[in-house]
Amino acid sequence: MESSNIEAHRRNALYLLSAVSMIFMTLAVAVQPLFLRNVLEISFEQAGAINASVQVVTEILDLFVVGYLGWLSDRIGRVRIIVFGFVVAALGALLAPASPWLGAGGALAVYYLSRILMSLGTGAVWPQLSALAGDFSDGGGRTGLLSNTLFMMAFGVTLVYAVLMQVTPHIGILGTMALTAAIALAGAWSANAFLTDVGPRTTDRSVPWRRVYDLVRGESELRLAFAGSLFARSDMVFVGLFLMLWFVYFADLKGVGQERAAAQAGLLIGSMGGVVLLSIPFWRIFIERHGRVQALASGMLLSALGFIMFGFVVDPFSEFILLPAVLVSVGQAGALLAPQILTIDHAPRELRGSVLGAFNVTGGLGIIFFVQIGGLLFDFVGPPAPFVFSGLGNLVVTVYALKMLRSRRKRGLEAEASV
Repeated sequence: MESSNIEAHRRNALYLLSAVSMIFMTLAVAVQPLFLRNVLEISFEQAGAINASVQVVTEILDLFVVGYLGWLSDRIGRVRIIVFGFVVAALGALLAPASPWLGAGGALAVYYLSRILMSLGTGAVWPQLSALAGDFSDGGGRTGLLSNTLFMMAFGVTLVYAVLMQVTPHIGILGTMALTAAIALAGAWSANAFLTDVGPRTTDRSVPWRRVYDLVRGESELRLAFAGSLFARSDMVFVGLFLMLWFVYFADLKGVGQERAAAQAGLLIGSMGGVVLLSIPFWRIFIERHGRVQALASGMLLSALGFIMFGFVVDPFSEFILLPAVLVSVGQAGALLAPQILTIDHAPRELRGSVLGAFNVTGGLGIIFFVQIGGLLFDFVGPPAPFVFSGLGNLVVTVYALKMLRSRRKRGLEAEASV
């Protein structure tokens, strides 16, 4: 369907809910180190491993539902799943602040359960929003629509760290967590009221894993897109989780209050989101002029350089941290946008949800691996270590993309020579 045939208010609802979903997801992760440190009293020695484990447990369980929900959305539509996901996420957000009282001696276990519900809920939301963006667009208008969607997602992240985390010292940790639940409920109502399904429905009675596998195996650009997903999604979590951890647990050495340190970390991460916002129009033009693969390689390279430069930061409160933060931010926009466009371009319309489900499962595997290893590196090597580790991974994908471009160029020259 031509994107111009979709009513403007439907597209605007898609953009708004893209921001709302990221506000919820980001706020849940951002407040986590504060809640574990000040409410559940988790020690510095265990901070990296426990914070990472919470994220990893939720991602493992997400793997069992994201792929299935992608196929289910091809059968019953995306909107019902989006509404259901927001409601489940809200229930988890309401349970989290009650965990110290409901859990007695097992407060941490109850908090794990609440984060699992939140993650499962959002795992039903944002992949379907991406699929719906593909449904709302054609090849010519896809880069613009997906760029706008990513812009709103980045805006949601920026809003959390630049605004919402700044009010935490005034409304408290539990007040911030209650706000998270209200945001999810607002998302459920908005999705039900304003979104609509337009994509074709599949008749497959089971998840078509074999068809998806054969499709990815046969399309080199899809393989690259999946490799990009493996690394780029974990980069998002790295920035939100490990930068916040670094500031919160470095606060004692600086003589800064922890909520104030979290607010300063929020300003940095919010500024990074602002850089992402500013760079998205650049990446849109770059993709339209030079191509998806070139954008993926360039974005991954910039992110890799930024993450590795974090290894030279000693004090997170110093101004030097701004340079790698800017490089990571600019790179992330391209590294997130290009793989998603590649995947939607090469996915058959009736299998779009299933292919994107597999794409997101791949990203979840990346989060599980990199965040778990990153948590151990944070505890046993030091706060900058997870970032360097992620940067090296991004370099691997960069090399893969450059080899693909070189091979494509070589085939083009051979074809010209044979004419």
